[in-house]
Amino acid sequence: MSKTKGNTGAPSVEALESLPLRERQVVELVYSLQEATATQIQQCLEVELSNSAIRAMLARLEEKGVLQHRLDGQRYLYQAVVPKQEVRTSALKRLVGTFFDDSPVSAASALLGMSGKLSNDELDQLEAMIAKAREEGR
Repeated sequence: MSKTKGNTGAPSVEALESLPLRERQVVELVYSLQEATATQIQQCLEVELSNSAIRAMLARLEEKGVLQHRLDGQRYLYQAVVPKQEVRTSALKRLVGTFFDDSPVSAASALLGMSGKLSNDELDQLEAMIAKAREEGR
């Protein structure tokens, strides 16, 4: 039997962006793993923190409404409250605004420049996305 627990009010993306560094790293790990135990987080962090320190941080993140957990047997499995796509979009908008003068073209150009050689399949995907954006008037 599993039960979800945590703050029911979803935090804003800005609340996630204003987290202290270590808490943000934990949240990013949870997003990366989709669901994680305290032990998994402890093993993935690049700094050594005790299991009790990780659990305390997870409890704070739940109080802030950033994470929630479900009970799976005797394990707590933590999940992010804000959908990954919403966070991704907000982070990308901020990045483009800050480093590329609000120019998606400049950002895309930089991404293409650092990606090395693209496969024909990847180029086809990009062409399809551009065609779709034209059809939608974006």
